[in-house]
Amino acid sequence: MIEFIKADSWGLFEGMPRPWVIAGPCSAESESQVYETAAALKTAGIGIFRAGLWKPRTHPDCFEGVRERGLPWLARVRRELGMHVATEVANARHVEKALEAGIDLLWIGARTTSNPFAIQEIADALRGCATPVLVKNPLTPDLELWTGALERLSLAGVRRLGTVHRGFFAYGQSRYRNLPQWQLPVEIRRRFPDLPVLCDPSHIAGRREYVQELAQQAMDLGFDGLMVESHISPEHALSDAAQQLTPAALQEMLQTLVIRSADTENRHYRESMDELRLRIDAIDDELIDLLASRLEIADRIGEYKRQNNITILQTGRWEKVLERVFARGAERGLDAGFLARLFALIHQASIDRQTQVMHKGK
Repeated sequence: MIEFIKADSWGLFEGMPRPWVIAGPCSAESESQVYETAAALKTAGIGIFRAGLWKPRTHPDCFEGVRERGLPWLARVRRELGMHVATEVANARHVEKALEAGIDLLWIGARTTSNPFAIQEIADALRGCATPVLVKNPLTPDLELWTGALERLSLAGVRRLGTVHRGFFAYGQSRYRNLPQWQLPVEIRRRFPDLPVLCDPSHIAGRREYVQELAQQAMDLGFDGLMVESHISPEHALSDAAQQLTPAALQEMLQTLVIRSADTENRHYRESMDELRLRIDAIDDELIDLLASRLEIADRIGEYKRQNNITILQTGRWEKVLERVFARGAERGLDAGFLARLFALIHQASIDRQTQVMHKGK
């Protein structure tokens, strides 16, 4: 069970319309870079400034951040510009230094979320702390690992909790640096309707030209806010240069986003939606009945295979099923990737049922 305080009462987002926006460079590089970026972002209407101080990098010869040397730079932004400031923490020492410096918001990165030992260390260091903490999704699409991190923090008494969707590691070629896999943050929202869900389109995109389309998708899904990387001079950034926007570009992007309402009092809309949802419910009932019938047939097939000592997996038959499914799906305008994922689940369920039949006969 995750206990949390709604973000509207955190104080950070007071007076800020949705989407809430947290912006700043991937890494703090110098005092002038931090201050100039923050000042430009404040002019663009941003109230929460982010900058990475401790940077977890794959190779030791990469820029790993200025570390605590940058804390006074963030303190200056807070003091002179009146902005809230945020940074990433990955261990108890980071937490201690950030809290001593008066950092307003902490976030936990994807690599750290993937490590329950690191999360527990951070949770212990934050025990009873009132500072808000945002937890990015783990590198792999593991929803339980994500919620487990939230649970550890909640058990330590951290109540100002939120999540950041930054995409998942992509194997092979992909349009984006990280796969969005929107169904996972959507499931987080289903489980915890009042838990803040922000999107980090910069890390999903990997390239600045894709940031806007991803930010719009997040808004279309009803996310609460955005965490966007913005640098006063992105081409000279020491980390993630390709995905950072200038403050002016960020301001332009935010002005063009379409922000949709969660509901409306429009009578025609409500009546139309009620009718369509009833039809969907009826179709879902039919789908469940059809799936049950299909698996019952799989049971009978399994029994015949058992009686005749035949292997469960028949690769040639499955290839013919997929060929027919894809052809039929193309006629009806259905996406082949969707059908492949759906029928892979159905096929696995059939194999599981036939395996049970085989074992019952022993």
